[in-house]
Amino acid sequence: MRSFVALMLPEAVREALEALQDELPVGRALDPEGLHVTLAFLGDQPRLALEALDAELAAIRQAPIPLELAGLDVWGGARPRSLVALVRPDPALTRLHKAVRAAAGRAGMELERVRFRPHVTLARFGRLDEEQCAKLGRFLSARGGAALPGFTARDFSLMRSTLTPEGAFYDSLADYPLEAA
Repeated sequence: MRSFVALMLPEAVREALEALQDELPVGRALDPEGLHVTLAFLGDQPRLALEALDAELAAIRQAPIPLELAGLDVWGGARPRSLVALVRPDPALTRLHKAVRAAAGRAGMELERVRFRPHVTLARFGRLDEEQCAKLGRFLSARGGAALPGFTARDFSLMRSTLTPEGAFYDSLADYPLEAA
């Protein structure tokens, strides 16, 4: 089962990001209901491994984490692939990311080693022509530094990702509270 562990966004944050998505002149905006901060992408995992991971994630003890969104960025280099809202780096968020990855390791999962760059993916791009790149550049100049609401992460979730021709759809397999130990 294709899965990941994430911080889901509160409604007020999703609404603010959806307003930006509505202004985007190019690309395919992602479903606002599924917007999240990925803590660890697990890939395809057997059910037994996810059951083992569930027990490991339930044992994580960490306080809620106040987070700030820090503007927009385009990832993909010379060929833009995605529009993201950056999450300001935070030591507590990095600790949670490491705890989730360690839990996955104890559950027998081997995860790809990637640098943790907390973000919320807002849109994906196919091949953009010169005019579309110019429109994207104007959008970023006008809205890239938009003030975005912060939020406090009070839980995290083990999510299933189902790929369809219309895009990925997510549903929660389990939720875990963030509360002071």
